[in-house]
Amino acid sequence: MIKIAVSVLFLLAIISSGMSITDEELLIHMEGKNEAPSWNHIFGTDWLGRDMLARTLKGLTLSIGVGIVAALTSSILALFFSLLASWNRMWDRFVTWLIDLFLSVPHIVVLILISFAAGGGFYGVVIGLALTHWPSITRILRAEILQIKTAEYVNISMKLGKSKLWIARNHFFPHVFPQLFIGFLLIFPHAILHEAAITFLGFGLSPEQPAIGIILSESMRYLSVGMWWLAFFPGLALLVMVSLFDMLGKNVKRFIDPFDGMKS
Repeated sequence: MIKIAVSVLFLLAIISSGMSITDEELLIHMEGKNEAPSWNHIFGTDWLGRDMLARTLKGLTLSIGVGIVAALTSSILALFFSLLASWNRMWDRFVTWLIDLFLSVPHIVVLILISFAAGGGFYGVVIGLALTHWPSITRILRAEILQIKTAEYVNISMKLGKSKLWIARNHFFPHVFPQLFIGFLLIFPHAILHEAAITFLGFGLSPEQPAIGIILSESMRYLSVGMWWLAFFPGLALLVMVSLFDMLGKNVKRFIDPFDGMKS
Protein backbone atom coordinates (compact mmCIF):
# COMPACT_ATOMS: atom_id res chain seq x y z
CA MET A 1 0.00 0.00 0.00
CA ILE A 2 2.86 2.38 0.82
CA LYS A 3 4.54 1.68 -2.54
CA ILE A 4 1.23 2.20 -4.38
CA ALA A 5 0.64 5.50 -2.56
CA VAL A 6 4.18 6.74 -3.24
CA SER A 7 3.93 5.82 -6.94
CA VAL A 8 0.58 7.56 -7.34
CA LEU A 9 1.77 10.71 -5.53
CA PHE A 10 4.91 11.02 -7.65
CA LEU A 11 2.99 10.43 -10.89
CA LEU A 12 0.34 12.99 -9.92
CA ALA A 13 3.13 15.46 -9.14
CA ILE A 14 4.65 14.91 -12.60
CA ILE A 15 1.28 15.30 -14.34
CA SER A 16 0.25 18.43 -12.38
CA SER A 17 3.68 20.03 -12.89
CA GLY A 18 3.59 19.36 -16.62
CA MET A 19 0.04 20.66 -17.02
CA SER A 20 0.86 23.85 -15.10
CA ILE A 21 3.68 24.76 -17.50
CA THR A 22 2.58 27.46 -19.93
CA ASP A 23 3.79 28.06 -23.48
CA GLU A 24 5.70 31.14 -22.29
CA GLU A 25 7.99 28.94 -20.18
CA LEU A 26 8.93 27.01 -23.33
CA LEU A 27 9.85 30.09 -25.38
CA ILE A 28 13.30 30.75 -26.83
CA HIS A 29 15.70 32.91 -24.80
CA MET A 30 18.91 33.25 -26.76
CA GLU A 31 20.58 35.28 -24.00
CA GLY A 32 20.54 32.24 -21.72
CA LYS A 33 21.47 29.45 -24.14
CA ASN A 34 23.74 26.49 -23.33
CA GLU A 35 23.71 27.09 -19.56
CA ALA A 36 24.82 24.19 -17.36
CA PRO A 37 22.55 23.04 -14.49
CA SER A 38 22.26 25.68 -11.76
CA TRP A 39 19.78 26.93 -9.17
CA ASN A 40 18.14 29.12 -11.82
CA HIS A 41 17.86 26.24 -14.29
CA ILE A 42 18.06 22.92 -12.46
CA PHE A 43 18.21 20.89 -15.70
CA GLY A 44 20.15 23.60 -17.57
CA THR A 45 19.13 25.22 -20.85
CA ASP A 46 19.46 24.07 -24.46
CA TRP A 47 21.01 25.71 -27.54
CA LEU A 48 17.97 28.01 -27.84
CA GLY A 49 17.89 29.03 -24.17
CA ARG A 50 14.82 26.94 -23.36
CA ASP A 51 14.56 25.62 -19.80
CA MET A 52 15.17 21.88 -19.88
CA LEU A 53 13.20 21.21 -16.68
CA ALA A 54 10.07 22.76 -18.21
CA ARG A 55 10.57 20.87 -21.50
CA THR A 56 11.17 17.59 -19.66
CA LEU A 57 8.06 17.88 -17.49
CA LYS A 58 5.97 18.87 -20.51
CA GLY A 59 7.38 15.92 -22.45
CA LEU A 60 6.63 13.48 -19.62
CA THR A 61 3.03 14.74 -19.44
CA LEU A 62 2.69 14.27 -23.20
CA SER A 63 4.11 10.74 -22.91
CA ILE A 64 1.64 9.92 -20.13
CA GLY A 65 -1.23 11.13 -22.33
CA VAL A 66 -0.05 8.92 -25.20
CA GLY A 67 0.41 5.99 -22.80
CA ILE A 68 -3.09 6.34 -21.31
CA VAL A 69 -4.84 6.35 -24.68
CA ALA A 70 -2.68 3.54 -26.09
CA ALA A 71 -2.91 1.32 -23.00
CA LEU A 72 -6.68 1.84 -22.70
CA THR A 73 -7.24 1.01 -26.37
CA SER A 74 -4.99 -2.06 -26.11
CA SER A 75 -6.89 -3.26 -23.04
CA ILE A 76 -10.23 -2.89 -24.81
CA LEU A 77 -8.89 -4.83 -27.81
CA ALA A 78 -7.54 -7.53 -25.48
CA LEU A 79 -10.92 -7.88 -23.77
CA PHE A 80 -12.74 -8.04 -27.11
CA PHE A 81 -10.46 -10.71 -28.58
CA SER A 82 -10.44 -12.80 -25.39
CA LEU A 83 -14.25 -12.80 -25.31
CA LEU A 84 -14.31 -13.56 -29.04
CA ALA A 85 -12.05 -16.57 -28.42
CA SER A 86 -14.57 -17.94 -25.93
CA TRP A 87 -17.40 -17.88 -28.51
CA ASN A 88 -16.50 -21.13 -30.30
CA ARG A 89 -13.50 -23.13 -31.47
CA MET A 90 -13.27 -21.42 -34.85
CA TRP A 91 -12.92 -17.97 -33.31
CA ASP A 92 -10.55 -19.35 -30.70
CA ARG A 93 -8.24 -20.65 -33.44
CA PHE A 94 -8.44 -17.32 -35.26
CA VAL A 95 -7.55 -15.29 -32.14
CA THR A 96 -4.71 -17.68 -31.26
CA TRP A 97 -3.34 -17.38 -34.81
CA LEU A 98 -3.58 -13.57 -34.64
CA ILE A 99 -1.74 -13.48 -31.30
CA ASP A 100 1.05 -15.72 -32.63
CA LEU A 101 1.29 -13.58 -35.78
CA PHE A 102 1.81 -10.33 -33.88
CA LEU A 103 4.20 -11.89 -31.36
CA SER A 104 6.32 -13.54 -34.07
CA VAL A 105 7.32 -10.22 -35.68
CA PRO A 106 9.82 -7.88 -33.95
CA HIS A 107 7.74 -5.47 -31.89
CA ILE A 108 9.47 -2.22 -32.80
CA VAL A 109 9.34 -3.03 -36.55
CA VAL A 110 5.56 -3.54 -36.52
CA LEU A 111 5.14 -0.41 -34.41
CA ILE A 112 7.14 1.72 -36.86
CA LEU A 113 5.31 0.31 -39.89
CA ILE A 114 1.84 0.90 -38.41
CA SER A 115 2.75 4.36 -37.11
CA PHE A 116 4.21 5.35 -40.50
CA ALA A 117 1.19 3.94 -42.39
CA ALA A 118 -1.18 5.84 -40.08
CA GLY A 119 0.51 9.13 -40.92
CA GLY A 120 2.74 9.52 -37.86
CA GLY A 121 2.10 12.25 -35.29
CA PHE A 122 0.05 11.74 -32.15
CA TYR A 123 -2.67 9.63 -33.74
CA GLY A 124 -0.22 7.51 -35.73
CA VAL A 125 1.77 6.71 -32.59
CA VAL A 126 -1.36 5.89 -30.57
CA ILE A 127 -2.72 3.61 -33.31
CA GLY A 128 0.64 1.86 -33.61
CA LEU A 129 0.95 1.35 -29.85
CA ALA A 130 -2.65 0.20 -29.48
CA LEU A 131 -2.36 -2.38 -32.27
CA THR A 132 0.91 -3.89 -31.00
CA HIS A 133 0.41 -4.14 -27.21
CA TRP A 134 -2.78 -6.21 -26.96
CA PRO A 135 -1.52 -9.78 -27.74
CA SER A 136 0.26 -10.53 -24.44
CA ILE A 137 -2.66 -9.51 -22.23
CA THR A 138 -5.13 -11.20 -24.60
CA ARG A 139 -3.31 -14.50 -24.10
CA ILE A 140 -3.72 -14.18 -20.30
CA LEU A 141 -7.40 -13.17 -20.46
CA ARG A 142 -8.17 -15.93 -22.95
CA ALA A 143 -6.70 -18.56 -20.60
CA GLU A 144 -8.73 -17.17 -17.68
CA ILE A 145 -11.99 -17.20 -19.65
CA LEU A 146 -11.42 -20.73 -20.97
CA GLN A 147 -10.94 -21.84 -17.37
CA ILE A 148 -14.14 -20.09 -16.24
CA LYS A 149 -16.15 -21.74 -19.04
CA THR A 150 -15.77 -25.09 -17.29
CA ALA A 151 -17.11 -23.74 -13.98
CA GLU A 152 -20.36 -25.21 -12.71
CA TYR A 153 -22.19 -21.90 -12.37
CA VAL A 154 -21.49 -21.12 -16.05
CA ASN A 155 -22.91 -24.49 -17.09
CA ILE A 156 -25.99 -23.83 -14.95
CA SER A 157 -26.49 -20.45 -16.67
CA MET A 158 -26.26 -22.15 -20.08
CA LYS A 159 -28.84 -24.78 -19.05
CA LEU A 160 -31.14 -22.01 -17.84
CA GLY A 161 -31.08 -20.56 -21.35
CA LYS A 162 -28.87 -17.53 -20.76
CA SER A 163 -27.27 -16.14 -23.91
CA LYS A 164 -23.52 -16.06 -24.51
CA LEU A 165 -23.55 -12.27 -24.28
CA TRP A 166 -25.29 -12.46 -20.89
CA ILE A 167 -22.74 -14.99 -19.64
CA ALA A 168 -19.86 -12.89 -20.94
CA ARG A 169 -21.23 -9.73 -19.26
CA ASN A 170 -22.18 -11.32 -15.93
CA HIS A 171 -19.63 -14.12 -15.50
CA PHE A 172 -16.56 -13.57 -17.67
CA PHE A 173 -16.06 -9.80 -17.44
CA PRO A 174 -16.31 -9.47 -13.61
CA HIS A 175 -13.82 -12.32 -13.22
CA VAL A 176 -11.17 -10.99 -15.65
CA PHE A 177 -11.54 -7.30 -14.76
CA PRO A 178 -8.71 -7.37 -12.13
CA GLN A 179 -6.32 -8.95 -14.66
CA LEU A 180 -7.47 -6.44 -17.26
CA PHE A 181 -6.79 -3.50 -14.93
CA ILE A 182 -3.36 -4.83 -13.96
CA GLY A 183 -2.57 -5.44 -17.64
CA PHE A 184 -3.54 -1.84 -18.37
CA LEU A 185 -1.07 -0.60 -15.74
CA LEU A 186 1.71 -2.87 -16.98
CA ILE A 187 1.17 -1.94 -20.64
CA PHE A 188 1.62 1.72 -19.67
CA PRO A 189 5.43 1.74 -19.19
CA HIS A 190 5.97 -0.33 -22.34
CA ALA A 191 3.83 2.07 -24.37
CA ILE A 192 5.71 5.11 -23.03
CA LEU A 193 9.13 3.58 -23.77
CA HIS A 194 8.12 2.51 -27.27
CA GLU A 195 6.65 5.97 -27.96
CA ALA A 196 9.96 7.55 -26.92
CA ALA A 197 11.89 5.02 -29.04
CA ILE A 198 10.06 5.59 -32.33
CA THR A 199 9.94 9.35 -31.73
CA PHE A 200 13.71 9.25 -31.17
CA LEU A 201 14.08 7.45 -34.52
CA GLY A 202 11.91 10.07 -36.26
CA PHE A 203 8.77 8.00 -36.83
CA GLY A 204 6.70 9.29 -33.91
CA LEU A 205 5.50 12.64 -32.68
CA SER A 206 6.15 15.80 -34.68
CA PRO A 207 9.36 17.76 -33.93
CA GLU A 208 7.56 20.86 -32.62
CA GLN A 209 6.13 18.89 -29.69
CA PRO A 210 8.31 18.72 -26.53
CA ALA A 211 8.29 14.92 -26.37
CA ILE A 212 11.06 13.08 -24.52
CA GLY A 213 12.05 11.17 -27.67
CA ILE A 214 12.45 14.42 -29.59
CA ILE A 215 14.43 16.02 -26.75
CA LEU A 216 16.81 13.03 -26.64
CA SER A 217 17.13 12.95 -30.44
CA GLU A 218 17.98 16.66 -30.62
CA SER A 219 20.48 16.42 -27.78
CA MET A 220 22.63 13.79 -29.53
CA ARG A 221 24.36 16.37 -31.75
CA TYR A 222 25.41 18.44 -28.72
CA LEU A 223 26.85 15.68 -26.51
CA SER A 224 30.24 15.88 -28.24
CA VAL A 225 30.63 19.53 -27.17
CA GLY A 226 30.06 18.72 -23.49
CA MET A 227 26.34 19.56 -23.11
CA TRP A 228 25.65 16.29 -21.27
CA TRP A 229 22.65 17.62 -19.34
CA LEU A 230 20.51 17.80 -22.49
CA ALA A 231 20.27 13.99 -22.60
CA PHE A 232 21.03 12.96 -19.02
CA PHE A 233 18.16 14.63 -17.16
CA PRO A 234 15.35 13.89 -19.68
CA GLY A 235 16.55 10.27 -19.96
CA LEU A 236 16.72 9.91 -16.18
CA ALA A 237 13.23 11.45 -15.79
CA LEU A 238 11.82 9.00 -18.36
CA LEU A 239 13.46 6.08 -16.54
CA VAL A 240 12.05 7.22 -13.18
CA MET A 241 8.53 7.64 -14.57
CA VAL A 242 8.55 4.22 -16.25
CA SER A 243 9.87 2.64 -13.03
CA LEU A 244 7.05 4.28 -11.06
CA PHE A 245 4.40 2.87 -13.39
CA ASP A 246 6.05 -0.55 -13.28
CA MET A 247 6.16 -0.46 -9.47
CA LEU A 248 2.52 0.65 -9.34
CA GLY A 249 1.37 -2.18 -11.62
CA LYS A 250 3.31 -4.91 -9.79
CA ASN A 251 2.16 -3.79 -6.35
CA VAL A 252 -1.48 -3.45 -7.42
CA LYS A 253 -1.17 -7.03 -8.73
CA ARG A 254 0.21 -8.17 -5.34
CA PHE A 255 -2.54 -6.25 -3.54
CA ILE A 256 -5.32 -7.87 -5.60
CA ASP A 257 -3.80 -11.37 -5.47
CA PRO A 258 -1.34 -11.64 -2.54
CA PHE A 259 -0.81 -15.37 -3.16
CA ASP A 260 0.21 -14.95 -6.81
CA GLY A 261 3.92 -15.14 -5.95
CA MET A 262 3.34 -18.29 -3.87
CA LYS A 263 1.51 -19.92 -6.79
CA SER A 264 4.39 -19.28 -9.16
